[in-house]
Amino acid sequence: MTKTAWVFPGQGSQALGMGVDLANLPIAQEKYAAAETILGWSVLDICTNAEDKLSSSLYTQPSLYVVESILVDLMRDRHQQPDLVAGHSLGEYVALYAAGVFDFEAGLQLVKYRAELMNTVAGGQMTALIGFNREQLDAQISATPDVVLANDNSDGQVVISGTPEAVESVIAAIKVKRAVKLNVAGAYHSPFMEPAQAEFQKALDAVPFTDAIVPVLSNTDPTPETKAEALKQRLSKQMTGSVRWREIMLQLPQEGIESVVEIGPGKVLANLIKRACSDLAVENISTAADLPA
Repeated sequence: MTKTAWVFPGQGSQALGMGVDLANLPIAQEKYAAAETILGWSVLDICTNAEDKLSSSLYTQPSLYVVESILVDLMRDRHQQPDLVAGHSLGEYVALYAAGVFDFEAGLQLVKYRAELMNTVAGGQMTALIGFNREQLDAQISATPDVVLANDNSDGQVVISGTPEAVESVIAAIKVKRAVKLNVAGAYHSPFMEPAQAEFQKALDAVPFTDAIVPVLSNTDPTPETKAEALKQRLSKQMTGSVRWREIMLQLPQEGIESVVEIGPGKVLANLIKRACSDLAVENISTAADLPA
């Protein structure tokens, strides 16, 4: 049997219309109704009509969690099951749901609170860098206060996070092919998130985790783990820690993974994996039409 990993994209992969084609499926209807009770607003309405809101963390993060979780349920309904899971930033919550660590409602409550807290952090900047010398970048970040490597996505694409002055200082000091400022409220995945993380920890402590049914590769520790307490500790560090996606990708073949399915809108993770691990078979499940028969 082919060993398969399921991976889940995070904020930035959202798209107007995502999840709308699932609305007539009973599994999806149940989840959309449960989500509206928890959130106080309709994910379907946001994904159908509100492109401005869909770009805001308050709406983006819960909407992605709900749509990706429904796709997980639909995959399971078709007798599909992964051998390993991982998610990029917000996507880690869907990975934990897919691994049976918490139920849909508990995960959504955490994501809702996470989004609210992250939306309160202002004054920071995140910028994606494409095409650079890794050693030069690492050295410059080490030499510059108030900036960190937030998302280590691949050899040629990262995101740095910190004060606007520090971020711009790093960019000015290195050769980079392209720098793209991200439309986010604050310096996510950096020490500047510590006040929000401290508040989030209280909510996280109150949610019971169970051991995962398949190993999870976490953002802050890209090694396989199934123990509930370890997975909770890893998640507690995620808001202030770096997303180590490059290492997660390289770990996949080490775990005997031969096939990867990106579950969620877009093909960001699939494209990164194709470039990093060309021997892996990669596919996307983003709509009902993509689901196996």
